[in-house]
Amino acid sequence: MLRRSPRLARASLLVGVFAFVPPAPQAPIPRDPAALAQALSATSTELRAAITRWTPKTAAPPRDVVLYALYQQRTYRLLGRDENLARRTLPLLAPGLRGISRNLLRAHHELYRLTPPLPSVAIKVGPAAPATALLADYREAERRFRVPWDVLAAVNFVESKFGKLRSASAAGAQGPMQFMPATWRRYGLGGDVHDARDAILGAANYLHASGAPSHIRRALHAYNPSHAYVDAVLRYARTMRAERAMFYALYNWQVFVKTPHGDRRVTGPGVP
Repeated sequence: MLRRSPRLARASLLVGVFAFVPPAPQAPIPRDPAALAQALSATSTELRAAITRWTPKTAAPPRDVVLYALYQQRTYRLLGRDENLARRTLPLLAPGLRGISRNLLRAHHELYRLTPPLPSVAIKVGPAAPATALLADYREAERRFRVPWDVLAAVNFVESKFGKLRSASAAGAQGPMQFMPATWRRYGLGGDVHDARDAILGAANYLHASGAPSHIRRALHAYNPSHAYVDAVLRYARTMRAERAMFYALYNWQVFVKTPHGDRRVTGPGVP
């Protein structure tokens, strides 16, 4: 009789538990590569199934979607902090998930390096607009300005986690698409910088004026003059374009802020 190693047994048990019970907000994440690969695979599968069950998507996301998405996000943040663990874990994933994971981790690395620690001040947060409303806004902007919907969604995600982060940037950028006041006056079409639809249309207008869709990298660089930012946005865009479920997964990721004392989650279940 073949005996499984304790490591694989623990991983299999974890997968079995996840198949029925979404992980708690602070559920432990394995540090062993085999167990971690199993947990990430199971979480991604269960999250995809929970997203499929989420009907209608005009409603708020169900708790199982929120919890699986949070565990997935926490797992990627762990892998993003520990390159050795990521290097040993990613080869154990199935090819499709491995590709998604590499894209997400590279995007995270690129943006994390750009993000300065925030002082310990109050962070303004709030709920995102409904997922279906945002998708309709991206599609409207795509029709009007020919900027791909997934690029607009990726900018929205990177800038404010789809509007969950309400604070202005240190430089004074505002709203879910983070416009500087002068830029908004020129490209905001007379709208409200804090309104999701107005901000998305304004962003599409600005990107189109800056060269999109033919020169999307140049347009994104005008939006934020950093090659790392451009690369990260396009990685997130490709991920959502390849699988619509990834839009809904990222929509349910939470806001973590980088502080001098470490990262702190400020939205989602379990946050006061």
